[in-house]
Amino acid sequence: MTGSNFVDHVKIFCRSGRGGAGSAHLRREKFVPKGGPDGGDGGDGGDIILRGNRNFWTLLHLRYQRHVFAGDGESGSKANRTGKSGESKIIEVPCGTLAYDAETGEFLCDITDHDQEAVLVKGGRGGLGNVNFKSSTNQTPRYAQPGEPHEERWVTLELKLLADVGLVGFPNAGKSTLLSVISAAKPKIADYPFTTLEPNLGIVSYRDMQSFVMADIPGIIEGASEGRGLGLRFLRHIERNSLLLFVIPADSADIQEEYDILYNELEQYNPDLLDKKHLLAISKSDLLDDELMRKVRSHLPEGIPHVFISSVTGYGITALKDLLWQELNSDVL
Repeated sequence: MTGSNFVDHVKIFCRSGRGGAGSAHLRREKFVPKGGPDGGDGGDGGDIILRGNRNFWTLLHLRYQRHVFAGDGESGSKANRTGKSGESKIIEVPCGTLAYDAETGEFLCDITDHDQEAVLVKGGRGGLGNVNFKSSTNQTPRYAQPGEPHEERWVTLELKLLADVGLVGFPNAGKSTLLSVISAAKPKIADYPFTTLEPNLGIVSYRDMQSFVMADIPGIIEGASEGRGLGLRFLRHIERNSLLLFVIPADSADIQEEYDILYNELEQYNPDLLDKKHLLAISKSDLLDDELMRKVRSHLPEGIPHVFISSVTGYGITALKDLLWQELNSDVL
């Protein structure tokens, strides 16, 4: 995984800018020897801002930018001139990024939309100039406020992929092959387990120029919710999917048992996942004739919409798209 371009968890150090000091200047000109206070306010320090960008799909760019500093505000000056505010730093992240305080674990924000912004660390306010302290009893105040200090914190950024459909299954169940056939994605495919070591996203074209997004999650094994295999690292990506498509091969020894194991791992990891819609795709169905298909159908989990597919021959792919589209839009029809 060292050379992987998919990074979904980074820790960065953020420091905002400090506020500029207010000016304590007194107006002094050739014909105005006692002009009174005219010190301007200091500029505000820059913020550290998180912004969603739909063109990003990984946090890789932040792996090499672990320290982010905003600019300091400039001091105020004579003639009531306010100091220039410090430059804010904007951190572009993929939609679906969550931010936490790395030391306390406090939840900071959840970036789900393009161009959505959230302030991670607020810059210090600029100090007030002496003109703000002028009064009837104090005509020439000779003091001004200093700017507020900067703030700093370690922030953990965690990416959870946003997709309409998440593929759930054991290693080598045919999920990557299905994604490559049903979309333009080109995941790595081979005939051994754990070929997929990082999530892959694909846009599935549907009728009338419509589309939806499908995510191929690395294979789940029994005990994944307890940290076995790649489970804990990638199970969180399933949390953002609207619908879960269980993919179980037709040559499985017991389809019902495989489904129960997968279902149990999701329940152990996050019971809320069970509230999502579940569909079942029997992959590698080109291995079955009509009689075997009827036999397999009689042993499928009850109450779960299913479809037999073959990514090699294309059998059932159109029916699968129709079923997925129907389920994704059932709440708005």
